[in-house]
Amino acid sequence: MFKRALWQGLIAGTAGGVVMTLGEKLERAVTGRPDSHVPARVLQRLSGLPEQPGRQPLPVNWAMHFGQAAVLGVLRSVMAHAGLRGPLASAKFTVVRLTNDQILENATGVGAPPSTWPRKELAVDVLHKTVYAFVTGVVADALARRSSGRGPGQRHAALRPGRRSDVGPLPRGEAYGR
Repeated sequence: MFKRALWQGLIAGTAGGVVMTLGEKLERAVTGRPDSHVPARVLQRLSGLPEQPGRQPLPVNWAMHFGQAAVLGVLRSVMAHAGLRGPLASAKFTVVRLTNDQILENATGVGAPPSTWPRKELAVDVLHKTVYAFVTGVVADALARRSSGRGPGQRHAALRPGRRSDVGPLPRGEAYGR
C-alpha cells in the first residue's frame, strides 16, 4: 500500500497544487492582491539559502509551493488507501494543509498566527487551501479506488453499518499492518 500511496499521493498533491495555483492567479487578477513570496521565504529559512528583500525568485517560490503540495498529497493518499475517502476526509485534510503551512511559516518567523491576520486575508487563504485539499482528495480517492478497491476501514464499516461496539476488527490479513 505505501508504495502506491507514495506515487499516487505525489500525483494527487501536485494536481491539487496546480488547481490551487490557477485559482490563486484568477483571484489575484480579480482582487488585485499581490503575489505571495511566503513559500520562497520559508524554503530559504528551512534550507539555509540566502534571503533577499522584496520579490523572491520564482523557482524558489514554486519549489516550496509545489513541493509542499506534492508531499502533503502522500498523506491524503494514505488516508484514501485506509478507507478515509470523500468530502469529509477532504475537509479533515484541509485542516492538515492549513496546519502544515502555519507550523512552517510561524516556526521560521516568516508568518504570523492566523488570529492576527485581516479577516479577508484569512478567508482567502482558507479558500485556496480548501480547493487544494478537495482536488487532492478527488484524485487520491480515485487512484486508491482504482488500484485497491475499498480500504480496510470501508470494509470494516460494511460488516455492519454504523459504529457498533459488537463488531470486531477485520481479520489481520485483510488490513494493512503485520
